[in-house]
This record gives sequence, structure tokens and C-alpha cells, in this order.
Amino acid sequence: MIKDDPVIKKLDSADDLLKQGKYREAIALLKHIHEIYPREESVLLRLAWASWDSGDKACAIGYWEMLLDRELQRKVFTGFAYDELVRICKQERQIGKLVALCEKAVSAQPQDVGLMEELGTAYLLSGQSNKACDVFKKLTSLEEDNPAFYCRLGEALFADGRAKESETAYLQAGKIDPEQIDRYYFKMADLFARDGRHAEAKRLLEKCIAANPAKSIYYCYLGDELIGLGDTDEALRAYETAAKLDQDSAGTYYNRLGNTFMKEKRYDRAADAFQKAVDYENLPPYRKNLAAARKAWGQT
Repeated sequence: MIKDDPVIKKLDSADDLLKQGKYREAIALLKHIHEIYPREESVLLRLAWASWDSGDKACAIGYWEMLLDRELQRKVFTGFAYDELVRICKQERQIGKLVALCEKAVSAQPQDVGLMEELGTAYLLSGQSNKACDVFKKLTSLEEDNPAFYCRLGEALFADGRAKESETAYLQAGKIDPEQIDRYYFKMADLFARDGRHAEAKRLLEKCIAANPAKSIYYCYLGDELIGLGDTDEALRAYETAAKLDQDSAGTYYNRLGNTFMKEKRYDRAADAFQKAVDYENLPPYRKNLAAARKAWGQT
């Protein structure tokens, strides 16, 4: 802690300069203080923020890394610099640097489940799904009653091309948390849907509905997959069920249906869906979508 009155005054002056946006002057003054008190982390923290705000991202990251090295040496890991560096790496899409950062943190704090989960996420972002599987498997062994870790394992297994094992992981989450089994079926369905595997997504969404038939949004997702399978009549019936279950959101649902049909270039069906949305709620976005569908269909 700084106890030198002249230095404290300089630190206050640096803070005033930062408030005025005079980053160059503030950084020069902070560097001078850092030379006097090289272990004072509050100065490094100011240097990191000032460098970032001035546009010198490389220097800012350097200061954050200095702070991280000190955090990792402590028995109690605070993680402030680590969290900031993770945020920056994701924001700047520096995925390789993110992986190296997470590996370094886990190496120093091998039993920290939060750090391990972030490492697994970094591996997924970098396309190293096999390594992500290893990390999340370890997490499920450390916390066998945590359904969230089985979901993350399922996500990693799916990314690694192991869909059957992925489903087993999600079902294990459902066994741990049976009251929300529909939620885990839905997570699986979403993975299949995003991968364009409509039949598998439909199967799982039907399980969602069987477990929780009152949740209207499930019928919308089912309708989307039915459209992907070419069964537009059944898709419409699914959306009609959603609208009946939640009439306050019926306009939103039919507008969503219209957008799905537009993506499939089924402009006639899209126009019908947008018309129903307008009938429920005569909103400008719905009218605009209806006009676009009619124009694409060749109508005025």
C-alpha cells in the first residue's frame, strides 16, 4: 500500500487526468509511480484501464497479464485480471490466446471448477472438441450431481460428432433434475436443429411436449422442424396449438412462422402466416412482413 504522501498526490493527479481523458499524461505519471512501487497492484490496474481506453490494447493486455501472474500465485484465487482477460480475448476473437490463458489458469489452480469450465468453453470455441470432452467429463466426475456439467459434456460430445453419447449425457442431466426433463430434451433438439438434422430434432421436441405439453414455444420449434421436413400442414397445426395455448403471444408466433416460411421460399404460406399475425396484432412490423411476402409471391 502506498504511504508516501507525494506519491499519493501524484496518484490523485493521475486519476484526475484519467477523468479528463488525458490518457498520455496519466499513463506517463502512472508509469513513474509504478517504478517507485512495482508491487502496487492498484497502479497496474489503472495502467491497464488507461492503456485500453487510450487505444493501446497490447499494453493493456500486458498489464492485465502481469496482474494475472500475481493472482495465480495466491492460495485464494480472486480472478479479477483473469476475468478481464477472458472477456478481452472473446471480444477480440483471440481464441488461441484464450485457450493459452485458460490452460495457464487451470495449471495453477487445477481444482477450480469455474476455471475448468472456461477452459472447456475455450476448447469448443477453438474447434478442439475432443479436448473439451475430456474437460467436461472430468467436471462431471468432480460434481456428479451437477446437471449443468452434463449439459456442457453433451454439447462437447455433439460438436465432436458423437451424437448418441451427447444424448446420453443430456439424459443423465434429466435424471439428476427430473422436474426439468423437457429442458434437457429441448437442449438436445436445438443442437440437432442447428445442424439441420430435422428428423432427430422433431423426435426430441415431441419428447419435450410429452413432458411439458403446456409450454407453447415447444410447438413453434416443432413447427419449424416440420417445415424443414416439408410437412407444412403439420407445421401449421403445431403453430396453431402454440397460439391457442398462449393467445397473448399468438401474433408473435404467426410472425415467426411467416419468417420461417420466407426462409424456405414458401411465400404463399408466409403471406398467410403474416396475415394471421396482423389479425391478432395489427403492428407495423407484421404489416411490413406481410407486404414483403405478398411481393415475393407476386401479389400486390
